[in-house]
Amino acid sequence: MVVNPLIRHKQGWIEVICGCMFSGKTEELIRRVRTALIAKQKVQLFNSKIDTRYGLDSIISHNQNKVAAICVKTSAEILQHVEKDTQVVAIDEINFFDKGLVAVCEELANKGKRVIVAGLDTDYRAEPFEVMAALMAKAEYVTKNLAVCTKCGNPASFTQRISKDKKRIVVGTTDSYQARCRRCYKKPRD
Repeated sequence: MVVNPLIRHKQGWIEVICGCMFSGKTEELIRRVRTALIAKQKVQLFNSKIDTRYGLDSIISHNQNKVAAICVKTSAEILQHVEKDTQVVAIDEINFFDKGLVAVCEELANKGKRVIVAGLDTDYRAEPFEVMAALMAKAEYVTKNLAVCTKCGNPASFTQRISKDKKRIVVGTTDSYQARCRRCYKKPRD
């Protein structure tokens, strides 16, 4: 469901943008932020300090669209930075955040803020990220983006790790990951 950012609500809400790698999650987050800015709403953006792929102090899509952001280590830091008159809070790469992010998002929404989050719904083993799963359950709006399978061109909803790393979180782009459809995805044998 698409939310009309021009409608003023007294109560806030949570919007989740999820999907696999290369599905346009950050592009959609940036698009929604820019729409809010056109509507003259005060927006604050946050990203994890873990995400160093394209630079610091910003949210940058794979297509190099960029918006300034505050980079934080923990979800609790977000509350410290959000200003009282902020109307929209956007958080990218929520899969890099601790479980406290769920309570942070709910607190912000309960204070009347529109909270937009984006991130991976599952890891390279096709296991759900707990923070994303919880926020999907609590959000008013959920958008699941699909990518294009790099093997066959079908709609892709899986993230295939092509590097040999075994850690759950490995920051990378096309050097480490590919989007895959259900048929082409190969679950790793760890």
